[in-house]
Amino acid sequence: MTIKKTALNKDKLNKIVSDARRNQEVREQSYRGQALKLYPWLCGRCAREFTHTNLTELTVHHKNHNHDDNPADGSNWELLCLYCHDNEHSRYEETRFGSSKSTASNTPSSSHNPFADLKSLLNSKK
Repeated sequence: MTIKKTALNKDKLNKIVSDARRNQEVREQSYRGQALKLYPWLCGRCAREFTHTNLTELTVHHKNHNHDDNPADGSNWELLCLYCHDNEHSRYEETRFGSSKSTASNTPSSSHNPFADLKSLLNSKK
């Protein structure tokens, strides 16, 4: 009886491992798997770095918001953390459908441009 159980357990474990390998191959064929191979594992907005332990928090954002547009070169993708991805979609929805907040037009916009004098700064270092 013990020998039979051990054989069943090994068969079950072998099936789990083979299923996991097959699923990994399918994931790597997906645009997320391709993007993770193309780009470094960091958020394109906040520059947060990711490892295998927190990689599930790194998402693929479609720059043109069309999830069916998946060129193999990754030109429509950028890796964003969950927070920046959510923020990007919130901003997109606001511009697409208009802001639902009436105070948005009363909010002063920033006039500071950190790169305003960059050209002269670069020229002065030459």
